[in-house]
Amino acid sequence: MKRKRIVELLVRFTFVFLLIIGFQACGIYSFTGADTGDAETFQVRQFQNNADLIEPGIDRTFTLELQDLIQNQTSLGLTNDGGDLVYEGEIVQYYISPMTATSDSRAAENRLTIGVNVRFTNKLDPDKDFEKQFSFYYDYPGEQQLTGPILDTALEEIFENITEEIFNASLTNW
Repeated sequence: MKRKRIVELLVRFTFVFLLIIGFQACGIYSFTGADTGDAETFQVRQFQNNADLIEPGIDRTFTLELQDLIQNQTSLGLTNDGGDLVYEGEIVQYYISPMTATSDSRAAENRLTIGVNVRFTNKLDPDKDFEKQFSFYYDYPGEQQLTGPILDTALEEIFENITEEIFNASLTNW
């Protein structure tokens, strides 16, 4: 009985030991797949709203969403100036288009599309720098106005998708 207990404890100890060694060997591994290299800080400059149709406040909302995503998915520290990784750009598209029509030629469904131009600078590894446009859309019923909760839901879904694409393009090797 004692021998069985000793073997059981030895197996548990070995498992925990191998688990600890495994995590230490991973070094900068992140469960999100992010590869921050030697970077310690990041900076997200205020994205300007340069779209033809202006929705007030979305530039600030987008900037904060991108900051939050990077902070939540990495161990990088947010800084206002001199970050190892720098995100900047502008909202270049914000438009609503009809997607389907009813029999009396009214829009049965509309689509809000937002496009963001992003310049990413990695001061520690300039080979990873890029400038790229990201966009996403949200469909909503044609009889509804794009205001209040519908607008909030649309912006949330669009920004979630765009910020994840930016994150993947800048910090993952997928």
